[in-house]
Amino acid sequence: AGKTTLLAAMLARVPGDERILVVEDSQELAPAHPHLVGLQSRGGNVEGAGEIGMDTLVRQALRMRPDRLVVGECRGAEVREFLGAMNTGHEGAAGTVHANSVTAVPARLAAMGALANMDAAATALQAASALDVLIHVWRDPATGTRGPVQLGRVVLTDAGNLAVRMIRETGPGNCDAEAIDWFRTRLQAAGESSPW
Repeated sequence: AGKTTLLAAMLARVPGDERILVVEDSQELAPAHPHLVGLQSRGGNVEGAGEIGMDTLVRQALRMRPDRLVVGECRGAEVREFLGAMNTGHEGAAGTVHANSVTAVPARLAAMGALANMDAAATALQAASALDVLIHVWRDPATGTRGPVQLGRVVLTDAGNLAVRMIRETGPGNCDAEAIDWFRTRLQAAGESSPW
């Protein structure tokens, strides 16, 4: 759908004096940036020795003083370390996750959290504090065009559940005025202007 391409384009805009650490299963992400460190997981040998998993790499990446931490694709227990890192002052991090829409991400995070022995409440608290914006990228099978189709804000409901408020959606959709205002405020604080 173009998740990696979009992420690489976004990372290319990071100032050159900031260190980006990219953690991936297999190297795919190669943004045009002068201060990039890539870490790649490794499977075990025939005896099962020598394995270096994504969760270990994310943990070790934090010791390398990253300005930006990027997990190429969260798909398992590494979500615990990724969310933990976002809650310890590593602002400006990013990652990709497979989901059918931005509103499906909370369920996907809960499933990955379960793989990391986190209950749904702990995953929701960590994710609500760690994540700001979700971008859903989609490939149109009819035309082959790819691009962002949804932008959502991660929030914690009064019941303590993780939810997404729609900032913007292509086509007819339910967008949340409060979420759009929040997005505009965040962009203005960063010296950017909202296209909407």
